[in-house]
Amino acid sequence: MKRIAAESIAEPESGEANFHDENHCRARLSLGFADDAGTTRLIERSHFGPLRVQKPLYPEHPSVCHAIIVHPPGGVVGGDELSISARVGDHAHAFITTPGAAKWYRANGHVSKQDIQLEVGANASLEWLPQETIFFNESRVRLEQSISLAAESTYIGCEILCFGRTASGESFSSGMVSQKTSIRRGGKLIWFEQGSLRGDSAAMKSPLGMAGKTVCATLIAAGKTVPAPLLGNIREDAGNAMNGLGSFGVTQLKSVLVARYLGDSSEIARQVMTRVWQRLRPELLQRDAAVPRIWNT
Repeated sequence: MKRIAAESIAEPESGEANFHDENHCRARLSLGFADDAGTTRLIERSHFGPLRVQKPLYPEHPSVCHAIIVHPPGGVVGGDELSISARVGDHAHAFITTPGAAKWYRANGHVSKQDIQLEVGANASLEWLPQETIFFNESRVRLEQSISLAAESTYIGCEILCFGRTASGESFSSGMVSQKTSIRRGGKLIWFEQGSLRGDSAAMKSPLGMAGKTVCATLIAAGKTVPAPLLGNIREDAGNAMNGLGSFGVTQLKSVLVARYLGDSSEIARQVMTRVWQRLRPELLQRDAAVPRIWNT
């Protein structure tokens, strides 16, 4: 039996009579994916406020459902709150990205928040690969991400963070960005990291922090252990992409692989992380990694 995708507008929770509250925007998006005889279908896309997925896409194969999350305002201002959840059912495969860079504007005395909850069923796969995030000077942002994996599932997630609009001559000299990421498999914590950066702190210049750089990127893959020769290939690819402009490292910790870039170019960061993904995807998901067209627009 075929499942029919359902789209709904969620009712406001208590205290949310309107998603605009004193010029602050609260938005939620809930996605559900399920396997239907070898085709991954988007069976749920309920939303409240300005977060959308317009329609499922199948640019590579019916078994892989691509979803593009759209935030119509184009940026997040101080006090806004975004909440995104995605559930990938057993044997399904979802690929989630965004149409362009996310922009977090100055705080205006308020903290902006984003909460992401991802759940991947047994023998299922989720690729969470949004485009870069830009933090404007004087922004105050709190980001939290929680991933729950079932047995034999695979997760590949990447984020590229840009501190300040360097192309416009702006530095991130004031503001705050905090992050918390956790990954659990079968309820057991297999990865956890958290941190906070202030624009006026020593960490922006410290070799233990941003080392004076403006762009950092992290790719985390949870699945089977990657062979050592492949790690060497990843390092070589990253080195070729950077051409001496930035630093890169990749580490395999049991079933979790972590790759990081630090530099001053979001374009180089994207090239580096794309090459890492292109090496990992065939190994972890047995699929070639063709760059989505939306990344080139």
